[in-house]
Amino acid sequence: MPKGPDIHLVVDNYATHKTPKIKACLARRPHWHVHFTPTSASWINRVEWWFAALTRKQLQRGVHRSTAELEADIVAFIKAHNENPKPYKWVKSADEILAAVKRFCQKTMNRTSDSGD
Repeated sequence: MPKGPDIHLVVDNYATHKTPKIKACLARRPHWHVHFTPTSASWINRVEWWFAALTRKQLQRGVHRSTAELEADIVAFIKAHNENPKPYKWVKSADEILAAVKRFCQKTMNRTSDSGD
C-alpha cells in the first residue's frame, strides 16, 4: 500500500497478529494502525461468518487460474448474497452492550495491573 492516508486494520484478538514478525512489519509502516477486537465481539463474529460462507460456498473447491477468475467468483458470491439480504438483528440493547464492554475493559485493566505490565 503506498504511503498516503492512515490505514486502520481491525483484527481479532488472536496471538498470530502479535508475533515478532508481524510487529516488525507494522513498525516499518507507521501509517498502519492495528485495532484488536474484544474476544467474542459479536459484530466480528458476523464478519467471520460471512467470509466462512464465501469460502465454503464459492471458493473451497474452485479452481482459479488467475486473480481475475478469483475476483469474478467473489463478486458473483457478493451479488448472489445481496439479492436476498437479511439484516443482522441485535438482540441486546446499547446499554447491555456498553456494560459488557465496560466489564471487558475492567477485566483487562485488572489483568494488566496484576501482571506488572
